[in-house]
Amino acid sequence: MSTPHKSAEPLAAPSRRSYVPIRDYALIGDCHGAALVALDGGIDWWCPERFDTEPVLWRLLDAEKGPIFEIFPEDDAEMERAYLPDTNILRTVWTTRSGRVAVTDFLPVGRAPAAAADDYVTLSAPGWLVRIVEGVAGRVAIRVRYRPAGASFEGAAPADVPKYEGRSETRVLYISDGPPEGLLAAEETIEFSDGEERAFVLAPASAASTAPADEIRRLLGITYAFWKEWCGRCWYHGPYGGAVRRSALTLKLLTFAPTGAIVAAPTTSLPEEPGGTRNWDYRFSWLRDSAFVLQALAALGYSGEARRYCEFLRLCCVQTLPGLQILYGIRGEKELRERRLDHLNGYDGSRPVRIGNAAYRQKQADIYGELADWALLYHALGEPLDATLKQILRGAADYIAVHWREPDQGIWEMRGEPRHHVHGKLMSWVALDRAIRLLGPNPAWETEREAVLQAVLGPGIDPDGGYLRQAFGHREPDAALLLAPLLDLPLPPDLLARTVDAVERRLREGDYVRRYRTPDGLPGGEGAFLICSFWLVDALLELGRAAEARSLFESLLTKGNDLGLYAEEVCPHDGAFLGNFPQAFTHLALINSAIHLQLYENKGVEALAGTHADRAKRTAVAREAIWQDINGDGSRTNSRSSVLDLKLTSSPQPGRPETETQRGCP
Repeated sequence: MSTPHKSAEPLAAPSRRSYVPIRDYALIGDCHGAALVALDGGIDWWCPERFDTEPVLWRLLDAEKGPIFEIFPEDDAEMERAYLPDTNILRTVWTTRSGRVAVTDFLPVGRAPAAAADDYVTLSAPGWLVRIVEGVAGRVAIRVRYRPAGASFEGAAPADVPKYEGRSETRVLYISDGPPEGLLAAEETIEFSDGEERAFVLAPASAASTAPADEIRRLLGITYAFWKEWCGRCWYHGPYGGAVRRSALTLKLLTFAPTGAIVAAPTTSLPEEPGGTRNWDYRFSWLRDSAFVLQALAALGYSGEARRYCEFLRLCCVQTLPGLQILYGIRGEKELRERRLDHLNGYDGSRPVRIGNAAYRQKQADIYGELADWALLYHALGEPLDATLKQILRGAADYIAVHWREPDQGIWEMRGEPRHHVHGKLMSWVALDRAIRLLGPNPAWETEREAVLQAVLGPGIDPDGGYLRQAFGHREPDAALLLAPLLDLPLPPDLLARTVDAVERRLREGDYVRRYRTPDGLPGGEGAFLICSFWLVDALLELGRAAEARSLFESLLTKGNDLGLYAEEVCPHDGAFLGNFPQAFTHLALINSAIHLQLYENKGVEALAGTHADRAKRTAVAREAIWQDINGDGSRTNSRSSVLDLKLTSSPQPGRPETETQRGCP
């Protein structure tokens, strides 16, 4: 369960405000789209039905023009919030001088009747955003404000910009016991006494007459049962269970159910530097990010997501073989043209706002290795390599065998001149090695694999410091090289130790690690990338520096927001979140580090040897031992909580018992 957050001081009613800190947001979603709920009761971002559609709520990127949907007490109030235990349903409790009121925010999601075990879809209410307000004690006046956008988010889009299916029709706000025609705009003060309840729903205009109060309660119960069931399948029972489950739930929120695609983040253009121009659209599926996410989820026992992702690979990767794009649209789109929305002010004045991402045209050698490494793990956990996946692996290995000597933009998508990135060379070796392991001997692949290794051991090493450097001809290290100890590369242990030391000397600032310090073709600066700090945890463990690793990890657990969510970056000086939020990269790294710490605790550094597949198999063995110990026969018992447990405080139950509300959900 999320630890309820209490505001340090009473929050004034937000009758007019501009931007709130990124860390003040919560994420809710339905495995199709997502919304951000601010600490003060405003929903400032919502893309319904698909992550990359034109948003319905977007005050996040323009406080003046953006639409408003707020629910908050009229009087000054103290606030506490948390996710309902092991769900993505947010509950906020406001306490004023006159009483208390609770707001429950969610996007309806469930399992369709008779669907496959891992087929999750929005149920009965596609594209709905539901906010239930309940009187808890006394009497509280609540202000509800809804103002549709006065201008278009995307402006006058050129005719050649693709308009994805699922683009939102007009949304209207309606109240569960209000007029059936709905409200196009609303600002109303409503008093809630103990036990009184209303639901405010932002939904397609066509749905305004289809959701009486009992339907809203049914959807809450189904959504609650869905998240509890999914989270209950997580095998991890180590000391960091709360953080691991929250990260897993966040990663699940970032999956697009219709195709199995995984987005890097649900937002666009949140700045990497306050007021800066490094503002990118992350609402697409990166092969690298997805491979890392699936490694983390597979280690937790979620194999269904991996199977769905294979379907996504069939959808998109075969279109571009033997080459691969680094990212695709969430329905497999190849072209993701980048546009600037110069009519928008951007988050806190950080311009430009961008949609689309020009990085889809870049060459990045490391993605071939990451995809092949994931395939090895996928197969090691008992999944078959079908003809399509073999075709992708063979095409990737053939491509790398020919092109590994070419420079590229690297894992960090630099927009300057291409370089011979050492991390890319290491992953080229991995691409060839994993293809040989999975598809059998191939003399051409074996020859090129050895050639890659010799290149790394030559110009890939700094001649004075003896560490792996960012790129041939560049002396600086790169945080991506912290991954090297985890790849089962035939590199000398002292070389890996010197590389970790070099990264710490040049890039570490307290608990934070910067990606690099070399010019990258872009103006301005950025924060420290949180994933790099978790990579350092893993590298320290691999080197046997377990006490340092655990200390750093436990410190990093305090760096998330009050709900356990992490952004892409953080300012090392004040801890402010930077970049798109929440970020899949950061959450998957947290999960992996927690698993690695547990492996080390159980079996020592030897348990971390080998590939991700080797570690996942050891984790699976440990998991089976846990269930054997719990049940005596290796079976698993899912403990289910009742919807009676939905309360953060002594408030009325916000739903019927789960046995009633989960009908149609196996």
